[in-house]
Amino acid sequence: MDKVTESNATDSRIRPLQHEGRNGTWIGRYRLQLNRLEQAQKPGGGVPAYMRWVNRRAARYIAAFAAIVRLTPNGVTAMSALLSASGLALLVAGPQTLATGALVALLLALGFAFDSADGQLARLTGVSSPAGEWLDHVVDAIRAPSVHVSIAAAILLHRPDIAWLAPAAGGFAIVSAGQFTSQILAEQLVRKHGSDNSEQRGLGRSFILLPTDTGVLCWGFVLWGSADAFAFFYIVLLATNLLHAGVSMQRKYRALSAEPQAARNV
Repeated sequence: MDKVTESNATDSRIRPLQHEGRNGTWIGRYRLQLNRLEQAQKPGGGVPAYMRWVNRRAARYIAAFAAIVRLTPNGVTAMSALLSASGLALLVAGPQTLATGALVALLLALGFAFDSADGQLARLTGVSSPAGEWLDHVVDAIRAPSVHVSIAAAILLHRPDIAWLAPAAGGFAIVSAGQFTSQILAEQLVRKHGSDNSEQRGLGRSFILLPTDTGVLCWGFVLWGSADAFAFFYIVLLATNLLHAGVSMQRKYRALSAEPQAARNV
């Protein structure tokens, strides 16, 4: 989701890696790339806490390593998709145990970190492109509802004791797809028309938005071995995400609706 557009590419190209770093060592080159990433991070105001302080930091380490071994941003996007798909396949096909849940959580969290790393690598190496940004968004658009569809499938196949949660997972898939589409379209329309779509910022907002943070959902699968605990956790997430989506969409609609009127009054 952090992929940048091509217009930013030429300003952030790195020099050939063999000429960088302390005495040209691998560790020196890695530290140099990591330092560059740390100095060129997106603002964190209003970003959910896990994404802000955990996921983006983990993604910096991944992006710095990827730059050293000459991975492309699209390659990192592909690895993100593979990790997430592996986690969801294990969720549906694996034994319904705490160990399975922990491994699913790890795979999904790694997929989320790689999803942030592709954009950071693009900024670092200056090889971003419209095609790469498109690929990143397509993967995200598929992954977001797929998590909830996989939960519904796993419940129907293996967890009849919480079968009532399957329709809720279907509803969560719709909410996540709608919220993702709303966010991406709003960003594109703001970029095109220059309207004000600024979000509230601040430390408190980062913690308030924790239930909407993808990382929280990923690590919530450590509860998968306990049906009641996971069901309670998941319903709380659904309720908070439904509320947030409604408020967020209403705010975006009002902001975008105000722009034509402002233009007519000029």
